[in-house]
Amino acid sequence: MSFSPQSRVWVYQSDRKFTPAEEMAILEKLSSFTNQWKAHGNELLAKAEIRHGFFIILTVDESQANVTGCSIDSSVRLIKEIEQEYHVDLFNRFNMAYKVGDDVVVNSKEDFETLINIKQINSETIVFNNMVQTLAELENKWEVPFKNSWHSTVFAHLIS
Repeated sequence: MSFSPQSRVWVYQSDRKFTPAEEMAILEKLSSFTNQWKAHGNELLAKAEIRHGFFIILTVDESQANVTGCSIDSSVRLIKEIEQEYHVDLFNRFNMAYKVGDDVVVNSKEDFETLINIKQINSETIVFNNMVQTLAELENKWEVPFKNSWHSTVFAHLIS
């Protein structure tokens, strides 16, 4: 199944890494949701995945049917259920994710600022831009160097 580069995406970042067993169970739950996800009775061409053990990504190709407010609400309800069931925070936009080697690390905004101050995070550190809205953006603008991300404007005063 191929998805248009203009497909809409939603990225939910966990505050901790899912265990392999949790990831399998969550993917099963997401899969059964995306297989029956509808907008005004029209089936949505949708998929869900977990990347790096931290990120739940929902993708909908709107070339088949457009997402509606109600269909988005149903996906948010599902994410909230996952949050409660697995005791994770998937809606905290102040948690910052970045890479150390091949590992993903998630920190609070305060800890992230401290790491910038002590030069543990620099302009080349790979950060995650969870504000991406399309599949093309997910592929090209999601994992980016700090200097090319929105983080660089928010934390500009800290990077020398």
